[in-house]
Amino acid sequence: MKIKITIADKIFNAELADTETGKAIYKNLPINSRVNVWGSELYFATNVSASIESDAKTVLNIGDLAFYPPMQAFCIFFGSTPVSSGENPEAAGPVNVFGHLINNNINDLQSLKDGSDVVVERL
Repeated sequence: MKIKITIADKIFNAELADTETGKAIYKNLPINSRVNVWGSELYFATNVSASIESDAKTVLNIGDLAFYPPMQAFCIFFGSTPVSSGENPEAAGPVNVFGHLINNNINDLQSLKDGSDVVVERL
């Protein structure tokens, strides 16, 4: 399952995992929202509902896509967050990793601002 994420004038491609959360995200596309920035994490509200999965984690890899169930938020991790203690990004709480950015310039995420429009759609 491949998707395209357009934020402001930047386009990012990603591949979703065959997990319950990945399937729920894909089923509910397109998603239109506004970005929030938290350190080197972008997140935005969705209309997707998912429970914490058994393999939910707080320490992620750069480029991971994750879902934070308490906020119904789609998260993109590309570096340290305010709670990171090492090299890897860390989430504020357990998240379901459901995909990863592919063939992208991760550095383009650094220039994006709070409130930017975001559209997630099937590729």
